[in-house]
Parts: sequence; C-alpha cells; structure tokens
Amino acid sequence: MTAEFLESQTYLPDEQEQLASVASFLDAHQTMRRGRLQARYLLVGAEEHDQIELPEALHKVLVQAVAALAAGKAVTISPTMPKLTTQQAADLLGVSRPTVIRLIDAGELACERIGNRRKILLCDLLAYREARRQRQYQAIADTSVDLSEDEDPATVNERLKRIRKERAEQSRKAAGH
Repeated sequence: MTAEFLESQTYLPDEQEQLASVASFLDAHQTMRRGRLQARYLLVGAEEHDQIELPEALHKVLVQAVAALAAGKAVTISPTMPKLTTQQAADLLGVSRPTVIRLIDAGELACERIGNRRKILLCDLLAYREARRQRQYQAIADTSVDLSEDEDPATVNERLKRIRKERAEQSRKAAGH
C-alpha cells in the first residue's frame, strides 16, 4: 500500500449508473441471504483464480460507501490510529488495569486524557510492549553464564548472585532511585 492511502481521501459520487448497479447487487445479495448461514465476500481480479476473501467488516465498509455514493453523497475515508481503554491495554499486555495506570503515571506509557478517561494509542502500546520484551531479553542475556562440566557449583552460584546484584543496581539507576 502506498502512503497516499494512509491519508484522508474524499470520494465524490460520479458514474451514477455503475454505482446504482453495484448498490442494487449489494441490496439484492443482502435480501437473499437473510436467515441463511454466514455469507462469504470475495474480491475478484481479472485472472481466473485471482480472488481473495474479504472480512465481513471490510464488506460493511464497502456497502456503506456504495450506499452513500449512490445517494449522491461524498464519502471520506480517514484512517486513524485506534485508541484503547486502560482495560484493553492491560489485556493486550497481560497485566492488570492498575498496573497500566501505574505505567502511565510513571511516564513509561503515553496516554491522552479524554475527560476523566485515559486512552492509549495502539501504536504507543505496541512500542512499549516491544521495548519491554527487549529489556526482558537483555536481562536474560545479562544473567546467563556459560558453564563447563568441571566448574564448581558454588562458584557459579556466586557469579549469578553478583550478576543479579549488578542488574538490580542498573535497574534502580535507570528508574532514578
């Protein structure tokens, strides 16, 4: 997809005859399938086996756009980044809602306030999740040691304690404590 499709676009109603036939087809299809099992929607290309199944949500967008254009109205498609509630963010991160609120209050996770509600942009949440994963992977790498068969377990245990202590100190410094 090109960047132009990620910007707002307004489409004007032209080619009314073609729009009327598409709207008529969609309306007839909707009427015929009432009471039937789940319908399938396909986008078909010029080649014989050139087709892909459309999700129902995308089909609904198409139906609404065609209905508006056929009625002589302009249609504007304006892509936006989804905003999540703190509970949705918690579910995505696999943590509690109070944990998400603590992350926001600590400045680790960006949000915008709408009234007394906090909304988190999906892109910000995904960036936080990726950064958290990278920190976890780094912590695992930092606390791992290479073992040899003849190494004394007590010596290895002491090395691991020292590594854990250094990591804890680094975490405290990073948190500003």
